Amino acid sequence: MPFSRASGILLHPTSLASRGGIGDFGPAAYAFADFLASARQGVWQVLPLGPLGFGNSPYSSPSAFAGNPLLISLERLADRGWIDHARVEALPSAAEAVDYAAVFHQKLPLLFEAAHTFLRASSAQARSRYESFVRQNHWWLDDFVLFDALRARFHLESWNRWPRDLIYRDPATLEKTSEEMRDELDVRSAVQFFFYEQWRALRCYCAQHSIRVAGDLAIFVNFDSADVWTHPDLFRLNAELEPEVVAGVPSDFFSREGQRWGNPLYRWEVMKERGYAWWIDRLRWAASNFDYIRLDHFRGFSQFWEIPAGEPTAIHGRWVDGPKDDLFVKVRETLGGLPFFAEDLGYITPDVHALRERLQIPGMAVLQFGFGDPGAHMHLPHTFTRDKVVYTGTHDNDTLRGWWASGATDKEREHVEAYLGRCDDGINWAMIRAALDSPASLSVIPLQDVLGLGSEARMNVPSLSGGNWRWRFPAEMLRPELAAKLALLVEVSDRLPAPIEATEEDWAA
Repeated sequence: MPFSRASGILLHPTSLASRGGIGDFGPAAYAFADFLASARQGVWQVLPLGPLGFGNSPYSSPSAFAGNPLLISLERLADRGWIDHARVEALPSAAEAVDYAAVFHQKLPLLFEAAHTFLRASSAQARSRYESFVRQNHWWLDDFVLFDALRARFHLESWNRWPRDLIYRDPATLEKTSEEMRDELDVRSAVQFFFYEQWRALRCYCAQHSIRVAGDLAIFVNFDSADVWTHPDLFRLNAELEPEVVAGVPSDFFSREGQRWGNPLYRWEVMKERGYAWWIDRLRWAASNFDYIRLDHFRGFSQFWEIPAGEPTAIHGRWVDGPKDDLFVKVRETLGGLPFFAEDLGYITPDVHALRERLQIPGMAVLQFGFGDPGAHMHLPHTFTRDKVVYTGTHDNDTLRGWWASGATDKEREHVEAYLGRCDDGINWAMIRAALDSPASLSVIPLQDVLGLGSEARMNVPSLSGGNWRWRFPAEMLRPELAAKLALLVEVSDRLPAPIEATEEDWAA
């Protein structure tokens, strides 16, 4: 069903001006929440929050359940007394582009040091919260921390290259290994506790300011993940435990050769036999961490692009039926209605729209896509109904100013000017007004478009293997006059945020 009419901003926490070379859940995140509140924004959308995998992409994670340790605020750990403030203040403070190699090298040892201190010297109250977290989350946490520790022991070698008893999860070997590595597993469990305690505290702060958080759920998981290692029978693997087929998309707007993502595909028939238990656990976990959930690559639930694992590109794939209604019927029987909206962009056939409409899940529109040929007008406001979430652009698009300067065709510029009229304060504000004024229930604007930044602020270029996910911005860009301008637009477009009745206990770890 459509959401309450509201407006929000898309910003991944890694882009914040936090100390240590990458954005996190520390003071800069709370300052951004304050900016959202002053701008009368009702939604903060983030990208997936899991640990990073290939290419440092948030959509490429070694776990469907764990949190990204790099998002943990060392400053907040220092405030708890688990690491010295001086160690944190020695870290770089400039909001420069993320250098992931440097961040991993500098920040992870400090996180582990804080975890050691916590386990050795935390208060009885903190220890009780930690033990409760471990007890409530053992169903994913135990396997993840063992997987994570073994990856470190074997120098990030893929799990199917480990010793045979570990590859095939021999129970006696797993028990013996867990006992041998108990201290290391406890440290990694404490790091996950840090992540989720800080995330839920930030969510509570947002709720107190009437800000809902929208999360992003990637449809597939990495082959080299705790999920595939723990549940290989749920994935299309051969006798050598290598993927038989992998995920991707055919030729599209971003790449003529399509995109070969490389994720293993699901054995949907096995999932069904087991009542979709893994998916139900995943969606229950997502719903406990977000107010709204964006289902990435929704098309894959209707049909997915199956690529033989030996193919170097996505060209020689084929469409294969997904679970369609069956998965979502089971999810709703088990969990009730969930606040989904669907990323239904790209090559979308009528059956995908029909599935989304049957399930009453709102779809997406992207204004930047709407000014080409008439078939693209589905992305323009005059075609919208309430069951839409409208974006000016997504994390995969260039910024509006970057697109206008070098990406838009002459015909697209003519169409923009004919449709939107004069853009005296910039193409970004003309598009923002169009999104907010539209009938779509939810309007989401990337922060780069609010700030009026060019291509230098682009977050991701699909099919580009390196250099993505690095953008950050200095805190002084969040100027009061920007918040005031957004607040007026929200007021006149009837998108004022609705209060949230919640207490900190609702997000307790």
